[in-house]
Amino acid sequence: MVLDRYRLAADRFLVPVASRMLHVNPNAVSWTAFLASVGAGISFFLGGGWFLGLALFLLLVNSYLDALDGKIARLAGRASARGDFLDHVFDRYADVFMLGGIALNAAYCHLTVGTLAIIGVLLTSYMGTQAQAVGQARVYGGILGRADRLVLLFVGGLIQLAVAPSGGALLGVDGLAFGPLEWFMVLFAVLGNVTAIQRAVKIWRGFSR
Repeated sequence: MVLDRYRLAADRFLVPVASRMLHVNPNAVSWTAFLASVGAGISFFLGGGWFLGLALFLLLVNSYLDALDGKIARLAGRASARGDFLDHVFDRYADVFMLGGIALNAAYCHLTVGTLAIIGVLLTSYMGTQAQAVGQARVYGGILGRADRLVLLFVGGLIQLAVAPSGGALLGVDGLAFGPLEWFMVLFAVLGNVTAIQRAVKIWRGFSR
C-alpha cells in the first residue's frame, strides 16, 4: 500500500477538522461518505463533461469523509466494532457503485474490463477481512490498497476529463487500446487480483507462525 507512508501527512488535513466535530456521530459521517459515492457512481454512469467533473468532486468528498469518520471516532473515544463494521460495509458498496458506474458506461469502459476490475477490488478487501475470520489480524498489505485505488481513479478521471469527457478516445496500439479511464480499470483488474493473492499468501504463511 503505497500511500500508507503518508498517513501522518494526511493527519494534518484530518485532525483539525475532526477535533471540531467531536460532537458529530461518526456513523453520520460514514453515511454521508457513502451517499457521495452513490452520487459519484451515478455521475460516472451518466458521463459527459459536467457529470464527469461532478463524479470526481464526489469521489474527493467520499475519500475525505471516509478518512474523517474514523479520526472523529478515535479522537472522541467513540470507536466501536459496530462503527468499524459499518465503515467497511459502506466502503465495499462505495467501490461497487463508483467502479460499476464506469463499467456500465460503454463510452468509458468495456463491461468485461469493468467486471474484472470490480472482482479484483472485492477480492482484495475480502482477503483482508478473511484473515480475521480465521483468527489472524486484519491484513491491509499488498501493492494496491483502497487509498491508492481512489487516488488512481481520480487521476484517471482527470485524464478522461481532459482528453475525452464524453468518451470515445482510445490510447494504445492496435489490439491493446483503451480509453483513459478504462486503462485504470485494467490496472485495478490486474493489480487488484495481484494484491488479493499477496494477502492470501500472507494469511497462509500466518498459519505456520
